[in-house]
Amino acid sequence: MPKIHVELIENFLVVWDSAKGSELYKAGYYGKPLGIPKPKIPEFDVPLILDLMEGLYLVENKKIDIYEDPNQAKVSLKKLKQKAKQLYDEFEEKYAVYHDLRDSALIVTPGIKFGCDFAVYKYGPGVEHAPYMVSVKKAGSNISATELVKAGRLATTVRKRFIIAVPDLSSGKVKYLIFKWFKA
Repeated sequence: MPKIHVELIENFLVVWDSAKGSELYKAGYYGKPLGIPKPKIPEFDVPLILDLMEGLYLVENKKIDIYEDPNQAKVSLKKLKQKAKQLYDEFEEKYAVYHDLRDSALIVTPGIKFGCDFAVYKYGPGVEHAPYMVSVKKAGSNISATELVKAGRLATTVRKRFIIAVPDLSSGKVKYLIFKWFKA
């Protein structure tokens, strides 16, 4: 697949060519078609909106090139990372987890509506409900019993497995703590 031309507008990336956007969406459920919350088919006739984390991953994997203006030079990885660091708290840790999950052939979307960092799919949105909700924690950080119970109750209510991901930035490895809730 040839690299897709993407425009950086504020904190979003836009694929204006809907055919290319559909192609990218089909290649791994990247982005969201503008105005279509859950596409039923992977072809659409609207721009595709990517977030900065997806864009960084796609640039690193040589799938897209990003420009601030169609007539300007490409946006560097350094600049893209700087923008992402301003947008996301603990960006390095979250990106390490995003990268690890994507490299494991899983589909990763923002998990804000579930109160976590990522919703993770085996097959993709619209094909299944996300079976996992992932929260990213720094090694050595604390999590209270109340936070754990809240996350577990929410995960159970929305029929998901709750996972805490703990990245080790020095080694590039991520540890996953998967919680299974049951009735006593």
